[in-house]
Amino acid sequence: MAITTDAVKSSSLVLSRKKTQSMVTDEFLYFFLRLRKGEVRRVVQRVKSLYPDDSPEQLAQRLINTQSVLSFVGGAVLHLPQLIPVAGNVWKMAGFAGGASIMTRMHLYLILEIALLFGHDIEDKARVPELIGVIAASSASAAVPMLVGQLQWNPLAAIPTSGLTASIVTQAIGAQAIRLYKKKQSIAKETA
Repeated sequence: MAITTDAVKSSSLVLSRKKTQSMVTDEFLYFFLRLRKGEVRRVVQRVKSLYPDDSPEQLAQRLINTQSVLSFVGGAVLHLPQLIPVAGNVWKMAGFAGGASIMTRMHLYLILEIALLFGHDIEDKARVPELIGVIAASSASAAVPMLVGQLQWNPLAAIPTSGLTASIVTQAIGAQAIRLYKKKQSIAKETA
């Protein structure tokens, strides 16, 4: 009986220590950013099944490389409306807001996928500040085409500049995520 009581106490202690995200955070991530954690889990499971011998770091790098290409194309394509003289101004603002949202969502998925690869719970409250950092980085990269306009460069320069910036930000976010989650993984192993 004592073993059972100790096991129950131990499991309830673990459950009480787990800090899950609030319902408000989950709803915000789902409804405003359309973040679907089931999709994150599916992608991680797929990459693990495709490359079963790769380490979490190698798998994360595969995800980063794939998303860097998508970020380059997405960053460039999202600024094409600027080339249409009359409707371009309206589309430019809609494209900026929509483009920033799409790129942010891509980066949020990436960081959660990397967290999961390193064995971290994507429901944990610790992910919230990490996600906020990703949102800030993504927003800053979305503003780069405005800088092209301020520098009075040819508007066409915004297209490759946007693509390159989005790709570089993806690489930076991914590299930082690998460092962070690898470090947290080793700390968790040391304390276990």
